Amino acid sequence: MGEQPIFSTRAHVFQIDPSTKKNWVPTSKHAVTVSYFYDNTRNVYRIISLDGSKAIINSTITPNMTFTKTSQKFGQWADSRANTVYGLGFSSESSLAKFAEKFAEFKEAARLAKEKSQEKMELSSSPSQHPQGGAVKRNVLSVNKPGKNKESAPGDLLSPMTPESINGTDDERVPPATPQHAEPRAEPSQNALPFSHSSSNINKHWEAELAALKGNNAKLTTALLESTANVKQWKQQLGAYQEEAERLHKRVTELECVSGQTTVIKSQKTELNQTIEELESALRAKEEELESLKEEVQSANEFHPQKDSLTQKLQDTESMNQALEARLSDLEQRLQSNQQEREAFRKSLRSLLELLDGKLFELTELRDALGKLIESS
Repeated sequence: MGEQPIFSTRAHVFQIDPSTKKNWVPTSKHAVTVSYFYDNTRNVYRIISLDGSKAIINSTITPNMTFTKTSQKFGQWADSRANTVYGLGFSSESSLAKFAEKFAEFKEAARLAKEKSQEKMELSSSPSQHPQGGAVKRNVLSVNKPGKNKESAPGDLLSPMTPESINGTDDERVPPATPQHAEPRAEPSQNALPFSHSSSNINKHWEAELAALKGNNAKLTTALLESTANVKQWKQQLGAYQEEAERLHKRVTELECVSGQTTVIKSQKTELNQTIEELESALRAKEEELESLKEEVQSANEFHPQKDSLTQKLQDTESMNQALEARLSDLEQRLQSNQQEREAFRKSLRSLLELLDGKLFELTELRDALGKLIESS
């Protein structure tokens, strides 16, 4: 089933400054999710935290690690494999206490798992088959415990520092205030656990490269959804990922030759192989997505003739519409002129009727006068 998250919380993440080994350097601008993961195939517990696609914490819990509470809301632990010291600032004391409780629980589980694996190794080896079994066992134990004398202990803290030494110079200083909507951020402690130097820098380097590859895969997915015009470019990137996977295979082989097939390198090889398989499956998924995008582009190209004909029809319709609008405007003007002519004709008729009425009145008076004249004569 691979790795599964078993506990998560939110905190501000810090790392010790590698140049001064005293000041804290924030690795996240805001509180991020910090999770405990359990790999049941290798029986390993890890602390992982991501800021976007960047892995800012990737720490494997070992029995000789110690989580130290340096203040009410701040705790830290040293990771010899990553060659650094991690610090977490929580928003409350209960969150810090819960994280420390889980750290102690998983540390004890890691110790028991290590003892069981050592017992299995002792039972599987016999004096007849391994005449130098004691030397091999001592070598394995020495490999499993790099930098034992430099690992942090509860009482092995640095001397107290002033606030100026904690914040560093003006260029390195953390902003004193956070926005009101952000979570309360615990100040780092003035005590920092010492660094532990080991030969595990190679593991950190390759884990960082694999995290970068995962981030590139996420960017690839977003770009494929946004446009189908970059198919050739994505193919080139997929080829580069395949070359990177082959290079990682070769690098694993070189590490096996250099380390003499030690237990630690074998576990690293297994983890790298699993990551490479995940990358290859992701590459195959991207290739299938590219094929589907090609089919969509082809189907879109088939609709281009219909689009052109519809565009032509639309233009013809618009031209006819403009002609009809011009004709309607002309008819409206003619109708208005006709109405004006009819109004003028009505006025002339009224004036003629009034003139005719006057003439009729005059004729009536003339008739009456003639009648009277005839009667008098």
